[in-house]
Amino acid sequence: MNSSSFLNMAAIGDFDPLSATIPATKVEITVSCRNLLDRDTFSKSDPICVLYTQGIGNKEWREFGRTEVIDNTLNPEFVRKFILDYFFEERQNLRFDLYDVDSKSTNLSKHDFLGQAYCTLGEIVGSLGSRLEKPLGGIPGKKCGTIIVKAEELSNCRESVMMQFCGNKLDKKDFFGKSDPFLVFYRSNEDGTFTICHKTEVVKNTLNPVWQAFKIPVRALCNGDYDRTIKIEVYDWDRDGSIFTDAKDTLQQFKRRATVGSAKRYQEYIRSNHDFIGEFSTSYRELSRGQSQFNVYEVINPKKKGKKKKYLNSGTVTLLSFLVDIEVTFLDYIKGGTQINFTVAIDFTASNGNPAQPTSLHYMSPYQLNAYAMALKAVGEIIQDYDSDKMFPALGFGAKLPPDGRVSHEFALNGNPQNPYCNGIDGVMEAYYQSLKSVQLYGPTNFSPVINHVARYAASVKDGSQYFILLIITDGVISDMAQTKESIVNASCLPMSIIIVGVGPAEFDAMVELDGDEVRISSRGRYAERDIVQFVPFRDYIDRTGNHILSMARLAKDVLAEIPDQFLSYMRTRGIKPSPAPPPYTPPGHPLQTQI
Repeated sequence: MNSSSFLNMAAIGDFDPLSATIPATKVEITVSCRNLLDRDTFSKSDPICVLYTQGIGNKEWREFGRTEVIDNTLNPEFVRKFILDYFFEERQNLRFDLYDVDSKSTNLSKHDFLGQAYCTLGEIVGSLGSRLEKPLGGIPGKKCGTIIVKAEELSNCRESVMMQFCGNKLDKKDFFGKSDPFLVFYRSNEDGTFTICHKTEVVKNTLNPVWQAFKIPVRALCNGDYDRTIKIEVYDWDRDGSIFTDAKDTLQQFKRRATVGSAKRYQEYIRSNHDFIGEFSTSYRELSRGQSQFNVYEVINPKKKGKKKKYLNSGTVTLLSFLVDIEVTFLDYIKGGTQINFTVAIDFTASNGNPAQPTSLHYMSPYQLNAYAMALKAVGEIIQDYDSDKMFPALGFGAKLPPDGRVSHEFALNGNPQNPYCNGIDGVMEAYYQSLKSVQLYGPTNFSPVINHVARYAASVKDGSQYFILLIITDGVISDMAQTKESIVNASCLPMSIIIVGVGPAEFDAMVELDGDEVRISSRGRYAERDIVQFVPFRDYIDRTGNHILSMARLAKDVLAEIPDQFLSYMRTRGIKPSPAPPPYTPPGHPLQTQI
């Protein structure tokens, strides 16, 4: 893609409709309990489960839904499910409250509280077989029993469809030649608006184009609703609208940056830069009939139709093929037991400033986390849900170490090179704070040693049972660019991804090159097999009102959003299938309940 077309696109919000607007994968949550408190005098409790979710950036709990009431049991197996949108890149906090229902009142304060449990959606899907068992708490001095929560990905979230279309006798829009047509697909939303979800390539100089077949997730096309309207607009490409200068250019090539209203602005952008031929509507259910008389569509231009009495249409578009494919998903691998291993590497170079001074990026304020701690906590607290032992290697680079002052670019934050593992994200934070007190900030800023450190582990486990994520947090300009590029190219064929978070005010131009979103990274003539690096400057995510929870959530969402696709690209290129999930849990025998 040429640079001018990228600049044109940037002006409307660097909008990638496909990556930005695919609705989340949906998971179905099933709840059961064991050994609940017995609150009724003459019979057992009549339990109900209430699910609460939390918004990003605030601590407010909102009721999401309730199960049915099951009479007279301490071991309920609730039938009513909760269906939640799942995002790998978000910390989705959940709270399950249990009550013994004593009357028909919907007011929960009128019923007896039986206990509660907190977890994240990531914890549930990251548990063996996507089954999480937790003790219920909330009543001091009482054993409240246990809750069992299971997650199952909904089947229509796995479907992709391969389609191909052709046009016939489309309107001629160009003075000296025929038209250069392309199609733009829109999914209808609940509120009646439309969201762009696909654009075909441009076929030059023809009124009878045959577009290339393309694959799209069903949830991107219709959010899994087979009867939802799909609108298709037909355009004639104009040279002035240089976003489409390359006939093979597709929207997926643009960086994933969505802003509110981008879809609408994108549609306006196309309309103002290219000639509108006409439009038609259909649905997934209609398209699924395949090639037939039902899937030949008249292209209608409403303005022309309003002006000309004899107007019939502006040509036709025909569906040539329709093939449904069931995709293997990220959650299939997680459910099958694939572990995500998280390593953090922190920049201890002198350019960070003296940690004792408030101006230092490493300054430990008693009132708030510094930028390093915020980035580490934001990313680590999400990834830890997918690692069963919660033991994380934590490394530092660019410091002089005690006792002899040797410079190291790969040292253990806990001071134990034989065992750099820390217990949970809190353990990593503690090791980081302790190391600030013992090492001397120095330099230079070398990334390749810590990348090679994780790559050695990743190279030893290529069977799909483990995937490695390295988080590098740095304040500045990289010193070993050539070696780092070589390390990344070597690592691109391994089960690993690298996240680089830039903190502080420095220019991070070199990091953008490592990111590889625009130009695939290369070293000595060898190109990276796949894009495994995501770089972001933390300053882009800082909330102006000082809400650090929101800043951290925004950062994590952006840096982790690409991980599932990077993970899947490794598994697919290696032909690695998910392991079968462990057999479903069979509860011990207990009396049948009556279900109301």
